[in-house]
Amino acid sequence: MQRTTHRPRLLSRPTVVALAAAVALTATACAKSEDDAATGSKSPAAAGAEQKVATPKPGSKTCTVDAYGGQKLDLENATVGFSQSEKEANPFRIAETQSIKDEAEKRGVKLLTANAQSQFSKQISDVQDLLAKGADLLVIAPLNSDGWDPVLQAAAAKKVPIVTIDRKINATACKDYVSFIASDFVEQGRRAADQMIEATGGTGEVAILLGSAGNNVTTERTKGFKDRIAEKAPDLKVVFEQTGDFAREKGQQVTEQLIQSKPGIKGIYAENDEMGLGAVAALKGAGKKPGDVKIVTVDGTRNAVQGIVDGWVSGVIESNPRFGPLAFQTLDTFTKGEEVAQDVIIEDGAYTADNAKTDIGKAY
Repeated sequence: MQRTTHRPRLLSRPTVVALAAAVALTATACAKSEDDAATGSKSPAAAGAEQKVATPKPGSKTCTVDAYGGQKLDLENATVGFSQSEKEANPFRIAETQSIKDEAEKRGVKLLTANAQSQFSKQISDVQDLLAKGADLLVIAPLNSDGWDPVLQAAAAKKVPIVTIDRKINATACKDYVSFIASDFVEQGRRAADQMIEATGGTGEVAILLGSAGNNVTTERTKGFKDRIAEKAPDLKVVFEQTGDFAREKGQQVTEQLIQSKPGIKGIYAENDEMGLGAVAALKGAGKKPGDVKIVTVDGTRNAVQGIVDGWVSGVIESNPRFGPLAFQTLDTFTKGEEVAQDVIIEDGAYTADNAKTDIGKAY
C-alpha cells in the first residue's frame, strides 16, 4: 500500500461529527438459527434503521493518530482487515458482516475478512493472519473481552490501528486500540427491565437467560436489568439464571429446564433474541399459550419482532448490527489526523406491541 506523504484536506470537526452521526447505521451478540439466516439479508437497511450516535458526554475522551502512535494515511489506498467472532448462522452476525462488506465496497477499500467460528483461539490466529497479509487497519468484533495481548502486541509493532465493535476488549483505549463502537449495554438491560416490569405488573418470579461468559455484553446487560428491577420493582424476583450462550438451541434447552424447576415462572429476560426465540419454542412444546410467560429480549431481529406481533414476545430492545458506515467513518476520520471518540455509543430503539407491526421493516 502506498501511504500518502501529505495531509489531505480535512473537514471541520463539527462536520466530521455530523457525518459520523448521519452516516452511521445500531450494535452485539447473537447465535444459531437457520430459519433466520434468510432474514439477515444482503439488502440495504430500511429507512429509519440507521444507527444514531448518542451525544458524547462532557469530558468524553478522544484519540488521534499522534496520541496513538500511528501514521496518517489515505483510507482509499488502505487494506482493512475485519475479524468476525461467531458463526454467521444468525441474523446479527450476518447483518454485521454484510454491513462491513457493503461499506468497504462503497468506499472502494480493499477488505480482508476472517471468521473465528466462535473459537477464541482461532480469532487470535485470524487477526495475526490478517496482519501478516498486510492489513493497515483492523476492525474486530471480539468473541471474548480478555486474552488479546498477542494481537495487541503484534498490531502495535506494525503501528496498525484497531477499532472494536459490539464487544469491548479489556485494554487501554488510544494505546492498545483506537475506539470501541457499540450500544450502551447497561442501558439496554435497564430498558429490558422496564418492559418486564410493565408486562408482569412488577410482581412475581422471573428468569434470566444469560449470554456467553467472558464478555462485557453479558455482564452489563445483566447488571442493568438487575439494578433496575431492584430500584423499581422489588417484588419482582429473579429466581433463575443460566447461560444460553446467545444461542437459540441452548436457550430452548435452558428454558425446558426452567419450566420443570420453576413451573410458576412469570417472565423470561433473554439477553438476545436468539435465546428468546428458543424460549418461545420451549414454551410451545410445553403447551403454553402466547403471553402465559412474558418474554423480553435484546437485538431487534425480524423473527423476534414478529414474535411480538404473534403475542409470544412482550418487547424487544434494539441492538443494531449495521456497523459498517460508522466503523469506516471512524477509521477515515482517525487516519486523516482528526479526533475520534474512544467510546462511540449508539442510541437504540425498541419494539413493543404498539409499534411492532408498523416497524418490523426496520428489523434485520
